Amino acid sequence: MRQILAVAAGLAVLAASACSAPTPPRSAASSAPPTGPATLPAPTGSHPVGTSALYLKDSSRPDPWNLDAKARELKVTLWYPTARHDGQRAPYMTPKESELLLMGSKIASAPYDTLSKTRTNAIEDAEPAGKRLPLVVLSPGFTKPMSTLTSLAEDLASRGYVVAGIDHTYESYATTFPDGRVAECLACDSNSDPGFGAGLVQGRAADVSFVLDQLPAKWDGSDRIDRSRIAMVGQSIGGSSAMATMLEDPRVRAGVDMDGTAYARIPKSGFSRPFMFLGSAQHVSGGPAPTWDRDWKLLTGWKRWIVLTGTEHQSFTDTPLLSDALGIKPLPGILPATRAAELTRTYVAAFLDRHLKGRRQPLLDRPSSRYPEVKFCPATCAQS
Repeated sequence: MRQILAVAAGLAVLAASACSAPTPPRSAASSAPPTGPATLPAPTGSHPVGTSALYLKDSSRPDPWNLDAKARELKVTLWYPTARHDGQRAPYMTPKESELLLMGSKIASAPYDTLSKTRTNAIEDAEPAGKRLPLVVLSPGFTKPMSTLTSLAEDLASRGYVVAGIDHTYESYATTFPDGRVAECLACDSNSDPGFGAGLVQGRAADVSFVLDQLPAKWDGSDRIDRSRIAMVGQSIGGSSAMATMLEDPRVRAGVDMDGTAYARIPKSGFSRPFMFLGSAQHVSGGPAPTWDRDWKLLTGWKRWIVLTGTEHQSFTDTPLLSDALGIKPLPGILPATRAAELTRTYVAAFLDRHLKGRRQPLLDRPSSRYPEVKFCPATCAQS
């Protein structure tokens, strides 16, 4: 099941992935001199953003990838509204994590510690603010650390959400634990096995349920969460895992799959909780990634299927925002990184505002002249 990831908004990344839909071959982008540290775009909401990390251990199950580990260890990064406007900004990742990610992605156009210098917007360990805040679980793509969804997480927190981003241990190139251990991608050795994707999303569903169980006891700010309003959003296999989690855990009320092949099988009786597909052109109706066509018919509740023209697999992550810092030129025809980030933030937030906050969102009901890249499927985005 080994596949080649799409070149992400000009970022020529060759990475083994069982978890994205097939992508037509693309020519590699050319390199350019690195521009220096990247700065993530500022959040668009009204709240300053704080962040902190939790380290959890599930002793009820062994780790599925490390046969020597008798428990499943997880790092969870939390982003949330805060009243603080200044303070130490949280690091994007450590130099070692940057090194392992760039080496694993075969990117040699910039120093290996480049991504550790990326500037974020969230204040490290700031006191949470607000009451009865909805919770959004975030899950990244295969081989990618949770940090690659930081821009989306910061934006959602600035809009009044608590965001819990899960690093699924041994499924990314690097996860660092408090004692200094760095867990590398053991799952990468198995991603050509039959049934790998289906098994992976089931494991991630178990990770999410464990995190939801543990948050009240493990995070001091958990009393600010409204546990009746929980959603899950993920990219690639993380998006696939949103549906897998919702099928197993009724606490998750709504979900978004950003460009992920659907591995969890919806029962023939259908699935009635709100769900949104948000993807690139490979996910048009009748296109090369047919699992959305299959599942669309089984979604019996509120649903949307949105394709953003000019995007590709990594356009829904921070990856394109980092390409200048890595000295990689965008491919022609791909949306600018800041525009792809704007569209992703806007439509994910609209979905969550509608289903967790009960706010009308006309953007989700009809095309907008502000966002001509948006196509509503299946009617207006079928493969020609």
